[in-house]
Amino acid sequence: MTRVLSPVSGRVVGLAGVPDPVFAQAMVGPGTAVDPERGPGHAIAPVTGKIVKLHPHAYVVVDAEGHGVLVHLGIDTVKLKGQGFELLAAEGDEVTAGQPLVGWDPAVIEAGGRSPICAVVALDAGADALSDVRESGEVAKGTELFTWS
Repeated sequence: MTRVLSPVSGRVVGLAGVPDPVFAQAMVGPGTAVDPERGPGHAIAPVTGKIVKLHPHAYVVVDAEGHGVLVHLGIDTVKLKGQGFELLAAEGDEVTAGQPLVGWDPAVIEAGGRSPICAVVALDAGADALSDVRESGEVAKGTELFTWS
């Protein structure tokens, strides 16, 4: 059983609250999303494992059970080409849940006309593989968002 933690503090809005149909319709996979607190901070590893993909705006950490968790920082943020993001780890690194991976400022993303909402997605998972998925309420960074069995 994998406990998936919130990479940021903020308000849980669920995947339906993501202003992007690919995430909102769970085409990438099931999960949830967090509207982050505004201001500079760090996005953390949602699980303990290996970073298999690391872009300034998104990363994937795969745990020992082979569960890959995608964290996508904001919507259409790939178009920023890394501007406003600071990588704190490298692809291939072994990381611990809660370890800071990317520095960023959601307020800057929003000021640039983009949504800072963070999707947290269980890659290659069936919807029935997740339990206790948070869909609303305030969440602190490092708090469990869902479990994956």
